[in-house]
Amino acid sequence: MAALLAVNSAASLWGPYKDIWQTVGSALWRRQPDAVHRLDMILKKHKPDFISLFKNPPKNVQQHEKVQKANTEGVAIQGQQGTRILPEQLIKEAFVLSDLFDIGELAAVELLLAGEHQQPHFPGLTRGLVAVLLYWDGKRCIANSLRALIQSRRGKTWTLELSPEMVSMTTRFTDELMEQGLTYKVLTLVSQIDVNNEFEKLQRERGLGSEKHRKEVSDLIKECRQSLAESIFAWACQSPLGKDDTLLLIGHLERVTVEANGSLDGVNLALLMALLYCFDTSFIEPSTEERDDMIHRLPLLTERQYIATIHSRLQDAQPWKLPGLRATVRLAWALALREVSQLPDVTALAEFTEADEAMAELAIADNVFLFLTESVVASENFYQEEFYIRRIHHLITGFLALMPMKVKQLKNRADEDARMIHMSVQMGNEPPMSLRRDLEHLMLLIGELYKKNPFHLELALEYWCPSEPLQNPTIMGSYLGVAHQRPPQRQVVLSKFVRQMSDLLPQTIYIAYLKMLQGLASGPQCAHYCFSLLKVNGSSHVENIQGAGGCPVSWEHFFHSLLLYHEYLRKDLPSADSVQYRHLPSRGITQKEQDGLIAFLQLTTTIITWSESARLALCEHPQWTPVVVILGLLQCSIPPVLKAELLKTLAAFGKSPEIAASLWQSLEYTQILQTVRVPSQRQAIGIEVELNEIESRCEEYPLTRAFCQLISALVESSFPSNLGAGLRPPGFDPYLQFLRDSVFLRFRTRAYRRAAEKWEVAEVVLEVFYKLLRDYEPQLEDFIDQFVELQGEEIMAYKPPGFSLMYHLLNESPMLELALSLLEEGVKQLDTYAPFPGKKHLERAVQHCLALLNLTLQKENLFMDLLRESQLALIVSPLEQLLQGINPRTKKADNVVNIARYLSHGNSNPELAFESAKILCCISCNSNIQIKLVGDFTHDQSVSQKLMAGFVECLDNEDAEDFVRVEEGSEIEKKLAAIRHETKIHILNLLITSLERNPPNLALYLLGFELKKPVSTTNLQDPVVLGCPRTCLHAILNMLEKGTEGRGGPVAVRERPQLAELCYQVIHQLCACSDTSGPTMRYLRTSQDFLFSHLQHLPFSNKEYEISMLEQMSWLMKTASIELRVTSLNRQRSHTQRLLHLLLDDMPVKPYTDGEGGIEDENRSVSGFLHFDTATKVRRKILSILDSIDFSQEIPEPLQLDFFDRAQIEQVIANCEHKNLRGQTVCNVKLLHRVLVAEVNALQGMAAIGQRPLLMEEISTILQYVVGRNKLLQCLHAKRHALESWRQLVEIILTACPQDLIQAEDRQLIIRDILQDVHDKILDDEAAQELMPVVAGAVFTLTAHLSQAVRTEQTQPLAAGGREPRYAFALDGCLTPPPAEGPPVGFACIGDSSLHIILKKLLDFTLKTGGGFQRVRTHLYGSLLYYLQIAQRPDEPDTLEAAKKSMWERLTAPEDVFSKLQRENIAIIESYGAALMEVVCRDACDGHEIGRMLALALLDRIISVDKQHQWLVYLSNSGYLKVLVDSLVEDDRTLQGLLTPQPPLLKALYTYESKMAFLTRVAKIQQGAFELLRSGVIVRLAQCQVYDRRPETDPHSVFGMRDAPMFIPTALDRYRQILLPALQLCQVILTSTMAQHMQAAGQVLQFLISHSDATQAILRCPDVSAGSLQELALLTGVISKAALPGILSELDVDVNDGSLMELQGHIGRFQRQCLGLLSRFGGSDRLRQFKFQDDNVEGDRVNKKDEVELAMQQICANVMEYCQSLILQSSPTLQHAVCLFTPSLSETVNRDGPRQDSQAPVVPYWRLPGLGIIIYLLKQSANDFFSYHESHRRSVNKLQNVEQLPPDEIKELCHSVMPAGVDKISTTQKYVLARRRLVRLINNQAKLLSLCSFIIETCLFILWRHLEYYLLHCTPTDSQDSLLAYRTLFQSRRLQDSFSSEPNLDFRSGMTVVSQHDIEQLQADAINAFGESLQKKLLDIEGLYSKVRSRYSFIQALVRRIRGLLRISRN
Repeated sequence: MAALLAVNSAASLWGPYKDIWQTVGSALWRRQPDAVHRLDMILKKHKPDFISLFKNPPKNVQQHEKVQKANTEGVAIQGQQGTRILPEQLIKEAFVLSDLFDIGELAAVELLLAGEHQQPHFPGLTRGLVAVLLYWDGKRCIANSLRALIQSRRGKTWTLELSPEMVSMTTRFTDELMEQGLTYKVLTLVSQIDVNNEFEKLQRERGLGSEKHRKEVSDLIKECRQSLAESIFAWACQSPLGKDDTLLLIGHLERVTVEANGSLDGVNLALLMALLYCFDTSFIEPSTEERDDMIHRLPLLTERQYIATIHSRLQDAQPWKLPGLRATVRLAWALALREVSQLPDVTALAEFTEADEAMAELAIADNVFLFLTESVVASENFYQEEFYIRRIHHLITGFLALMPMKVKQLKNRADEDARMIHMSVQMGNEPPMSLRRDLEHLMLLIGELYKKNPFHLELALEYWCPSEPLQNPTIMGSYLGVAHQRPPQRQVVLSKFVRQMSDLLPQTIYIAYLKMLQGLASGPQCAHYCFSLLKVNGSSHVENIQGAGGCPVSWEHFFHSLLLYHEYLRKDLPSADSVQYRHLPSRGITQKEQDGLIAFLQLTTTIITWSESARLALCEHPQWTPVVVILGLLQCSIPPVLKAELLKTLAAFGKSPEIAASLWQSLEYTQILQTVRVPSQRQAIGIEVELNEIESRCEEYPLTRAFCQLISALVESSFPSNLGAGLRPPGFDPYLQFLRDSVFLRFRTRAYRRAAEKWEVAEVVLEVFYKLLRDYEPQLEDFIDQFVELQGEEIMAYKPPGFSLMYHLLNESPMLELALSLLEEGVKQLDTYAPFPGKKHLERAVQHCLALLNLTLQKENLFMDLLRESQLALIVSPLEQLLQGINPRTKKADNVVNIARYLSHGNSNPELAFESAKILCCISCNSNIQIKLVGDFTHDQSVSQKLMAGFVECLDNEDAEDFVRVEEGSEIEKKLAAIRHETKIHILNLLITSLERNPPNLALYLLGFELKKPVSTTNLQDPVVLGCPRTCLHAILNMLEKGTEGRGGPVAVRERPQLAELCYQVIHQLCACSDTSGPTMRYLRTSQDFLFSHLQHLPFSNKEYEISMLEQMSWLMKTASIELRVTSLNRQRSHTQRLLHLLLDDMPVKPYTDGEGGIEDENRSVSGFLHFDTATKVRRKILSILDSIDFSQEIPEPLQLDFFDRAQIEQVIANCEHKNLRGQTVCNVKLLHRVLVAEVNALQGMAAIGQRPLLMEEISTILQYVVGRNKLLQCLHAKRHALESWRQLVEIILTACPQDLIQAEDRQLIIRDILQDVHDKILDDEAAQELMPVVAGAVFTLTAHLSQAVRTEQTQPLAAGGREPRYAFALDGCLTPPPAEGPPVGFACIGDSSLHIILKKLLDFTLKTGGGFQRVRTHLYGSLLYYLQIAQRPDEPDTLEAAKKSMWERLTAPEDVFSKLQRENIAIIESYGAALMEVVCRDACDGHEIGRMLALALLDRIISVDKQHQWLVYLSNSGYLKVLVDSLVEDDRTLQGLLTPQPPLLKALYTYESKMAFLTRVAKIQQGAFELLRSGVIVRLAQCQVYDRRPETDPHSVFGMRDAPMFIPTALDRYRQILLPALQLCQVILTSTMAQHMQAAGQVLQFLISHSDATQAILRCPDVSAGSLQELALLTGVISKAALPGILSELDVDVNDGSLMELQGHIGRFQRQCLGLLSRFGGSDRLRQFKFQDDNVEGDRVNKKDEVELAMQQICANVMEYCQSLILQSSPTLQHAVCLFTPSLSETVNRDGPRQDSQAPVVPYWRLPGLGIIIYLLKQSANDFFSYHESHRRSVNKLQNVEQLPPDEIKELCHSVMPAGVDKISTTQKYVLARRRLVRLINNQAKLLSLCSFIIETCLFILWRHLEYYLLHCTPTDSQDSLLAYRTLFQSRRLQDSFSSEPNLDFRSGMTVVSQHDIEQLQADAINAFGESLQKKLLDIEGLYSKVRSRYSFIQALVRRIRGLLRISRN
């Protein structure tokens, strides 16, 4: 029992029924394929509900008690655990509801709970009121479902074209219902349910709320009754009811009454039609085969006693409440009997079938035709159902065709009556009262029935049987497909009826006959036949029969009569003085005549409205001249009603532009509206007087309305430019003034007898204004006063009416005020939700008002711009500002609020909501107005809620909710659906434009964000939670959410693609904007799981709407990118991981889980491995999204033009281009059309007129071409956008998401797959070039990440010592674990072959770009560089162990993976040959800076690995190398500009650096170096002046810059960036060209000398910084190789020339300065300078310290090398040594403490330093060596155990690689960085070790040479002869060797005093300095290092020799 007492939270009286209706709708109307099964299930489940139809669960004592206690014990709720305590109030309400609807107490509770849940959809209602709505909505759903199921049955009247199984299912189901007595139940319900009774009950219990609620309840109840009745109707149509049910139905109809207006209501009409269809036997006409089957389906013939029973029931004399209703049924029965009697073998029924005439007579006696006219056809539901119209049509045509005798009888009776009336008139008696008017009623019925034709059925065609086939193939009768085919009998009979009636027509039925013709002429073909009939009737042969008068029903007769009336009335046209328009009794038109004229005028109007040929034929007829006669009559004294009809006829004529043009002139001429005032005329004439005097007095305004209609029609057809020229100032203004001032501005103050007419007047006049403004385009000439000459004086012409309207609407004019006041009144009236007279017209008037405002907003910018440029003295204000004005009635600024209130009527008046949304969208573009609007909208709480509800209602409005049968739905329904759709689009555009403005804006208010507090503090909630209302955001999410849980994906994406696109855009905008991002993403993530549920349906497929589909995916992917980035930053790993799995997995995921991934997600990869099955792989989502973007694009065929000039047309198209909403440049087709048509209209001459149709055709060709072109542009834009978003998503996945969420192998595979796919797509021949840039960008990122991933993997095994276990599984499906030791074979998981494919595709892509697209190639060069980086061996730590292998071992070692890949890469590159070389070299020399830099970098990379030197050969042979070298001189000027304190852009510097780096790379190859020398690179460098522009260093500025670090380096740094590459190049060339060293050295020397000032400045080295030390290191390196003895002999200098001396001077100076450097960097001040360095640079001190240390060692090494070279080159023998150092070791002794003056050199540079420096340097280096060696060893240990290092140390190591953000990265990444830093440290220390070792060896060598010379060969100064010997030695030297003579001079000048004492002192000091400890150190160093690195035992030998020298005794 407890289970029974559980509450269904969806309310069992509502939720399930709603589901039934949804399922029925999707199965029957939307035809969803899976719905058949669902429908079957739901029908089986809910069959009892259909059988018990509307039966409520009864009250129950147990339930009563249960609910009574629910406030303490609570109630159980299905699907939820525990019970829920109900509040006291709810329990009270439940009992009230239970009593009210007589339902069970729990059902009442359910309804209330559901009401509470649904409350957000019904703002302003309590849960009780919502429960009432839900109760009736449930009933409505079940009734609608029943009706839909019955409609889908198999039957005789219609088919819904459903699948046979579906039809069988619904037929079977409904048959079962019928067996259970469905008819009885429905009829009982229809009788019982009564809106008034229900309302009384609800009123008693306060169950009714606002007007809107009342209307909704009453609509629901009415719909329930209507659907039930229509179920019976549908059943009867498909398979007629049985005998008993038919009797029940007759019984019900006996008691029916009519509405107040005399018509049947919808329910009774449906039931009547059901009965008529039960009697319908008309379908038993086809061939005999089917006839038996059909008869079998008809109870009328198959059921025994059916005919007898029904016949007796209908003959029964007992009266019905509506005799007319019984008459209708009897007539139908009579016809049924007549049709049955014509069937074979029905003799048994003879007694009944012969009673048909009698039955028909009974029907006619009860005025059946009158009843049908007034109660059936006049019913408002009648024309909404096609099968009602068909049935009544069948009834009438059946009567006319099957009962000809009866018809004849009616005709005879009418003739008889006419004679009697005629006689009584002759006698002067009153006509007899008892006359029957059956024929008249029949004719009126026919006229009424066919007058409207909503379904374009043209049923009236059956009445026309043309005697000859029509010429025009489009105008064919109903059975005239073939000309000679005989029309069916029925058609012949009917047409005979129409024709014969016009012969000898009795006067009494003349008007009725005309009205019948008017009905039968409705429709294009019918009108044509009717025209012909009237034409034939008047022709001569008929006249003979008729006598002189002619047939009264003919054009001849009618226009002749009009002419006579005109002649007759014109005679008493009053003179101007007499009183006007008195209707004189002597003349005039009698009432009868007037009625006849009106009827004929209406008939004419109908015919010429439908048929253009009739219009032209009548107008051009020479005798009839209808337009002239009508205009003549209008000037006569006739009643306004007749005048109105005449004007309406003119309006119909005015539909043809040809007639309209002349009609304007005639109107002006006849002065119907007085536009010319004659001075002598006292009183005004014309329509204005009629309006003010006659119509106002009568309080009826037919004439004014007709006049407005005429103007409206004429304005539409043709607009006169110079109307009234010659009589008055030309123009339309007088008409506009009349319409505005007399009609519109005064319409509210006039009195109206018929209330509705007020709104009719407003509607029709506003329509004219709307048309005038719609067709107006502001032109420059409108703003210049035009003058015309009139009767000799200059007068100003009128402005165009559009100008005048714009001017009035852009000012606070009475017109604007009235329009706004009308809008206010309109919305007040609509808010009552009650019908009132003229409601339709009020709505149309309001619509025109809104449309006028809309047009003004669209045109105001152009209007105001032109006005500003002109000289007119007019003031206008923008309309959006005027709308902000104060409303005089409410004293508030509520105009915009009033406009916005129309949105809440979106359901009932979609057009008004559409116009309103459009206006709001237009004015929302202005930020200031936004702020005011937010204030106005939120100022009043209740208004604010209503407005919000209005917006939400428009967005929620489901067009598909009512399952419009689109294929069968009427035009109106389709149009309304389109309007609702557009309204939503405008609202979404309003949100999008508002979100771009600063807060507060409308969008934030509509989407539910905080306006009072900061936006980011908003906490978005589901509706109702914390009192949050339902906002536009909820509506948007709701729209997108539908369908996401199924397989098909979001419904909106398929069915409303444009809406879905805008919705996704709004959501992306909310996520992308910093203020709204936080709250939105939190809400989407937690409450909605929005992204996951939508991304799983990507890619969307909708070929029809490709552009929208691409845009939807773009916005969704962009939002996903933001989400991934944000969740990664916030470390919400599970969210990130879930999305990544969704996008990247290639294993099938369980479809559409409810989102909680959790644990199984974590183990996905393992389980994926265990159930490994290659066949189950699916395509990764990220790739299938890419697949859905079609790279090819169809291009429209080029224009083929015969008349227009192609180039000019292209120009015009270009001029018509503008930016659309999406920011794409497209051509404005409307504007183009106007321009082209104006061009054609401007053509003169007959030829032009003849060719006009051809020209117009060509215009349409051009427009089609432009439309195609626009589509192409939009499509490309969309594809590009989608591709950009896809790329963004891929980049975010690779860069922003935590690395460890994607395993390394997966990562590589994913990148490989994406790269290959994206290349395949872009390399396709069809691919659009416009997409190349985006693809290239994506390729660049992907290759960069691939390179990074592969290189990371390569370094892994080394650091981690083998791989972690998870790496053991390769993901390619090959399960072979890697070999136990050594790196894996081939590259990475993806293998070499994949890498090769990628390389080939990159190169193909590069070549595909051809000559253009340099920017695209820039990306590709970047990609190639990253790719080639993969094969680069990673930085390996120099552990000093590697060299243990012997040379042989190294040569025979197998090729490692890097070299193999490198070799294969270069082979692939070279296979592309010169084509690729050409492209890359061209880009390197020319074009965009970045492109040049990357091309140079690529060349650099290729040349470095190109062992065959093919590229180098190509470069030099094709001259590109020469071009690059020569361009250095051009760069010189730009580079000089870069040294100014505030430089321009640094681009030039970067390209220069790239160029020099490339040249340096070339120089590293010997062949390359020679090529460079040949192309004169060093000569070019020598010519550059930039190297001389060394900026001075100002210490203050340096410190100033240091305080504020900037991106732009200081001038000195920039100079270094320019100089260092040049020095490096020189150094590399010197090293590479050892074979021709002298030539290179000579050129380099010239370079140094030509920039000697700069060189000297560097060598002086005033400040010690990292930069200056690097300069020094490089420069000393260059000098040590170039400024050598013997170089001068290479230079072709004349010996006697002074230049030789100059060169010697330069070289000497270099030499001295270099030696001077030793004392600075070899001594102890080094330490002091380090400290100086530390204090200055804080930021990256660690790295700088490494650099400085290295640079200092390098300088010392270079200087020592230089000394060594000088000694070796200039001293052929030991005896004749060149001494570079004095024999003084004093420096060694003095070097204990630091000196004060560290800036000045120790030894003035003109004096030689002593040997002490060398010994000091030796000691220093030996000590350094040990410290370096120790730290090297420590670093190697650390590297081998990185994971064991303490965190602080790891952090410190990372800091030097990545100064900021270390804390944010993961531990594994920290290890990677630490390893990188350690490798760098180790390699740095290895370099330092090798430098120390070199310095030590060189020092020892120099020390040995000097000691040997001083101690063995030198003769002290004490001995004279030795000096002479010395001199002779000096003179005997060759002069050419002058270089070496320099130091001797120097040496002599500096040391003329090498005394014996000095030499002894030297020996003594040397013994002390070169002691045991030093020797031991040196030998240890050799043991430690030199074994692996240098000439083994070199140190040992030198130490031994020096030791020997020092032992030698001197004497």
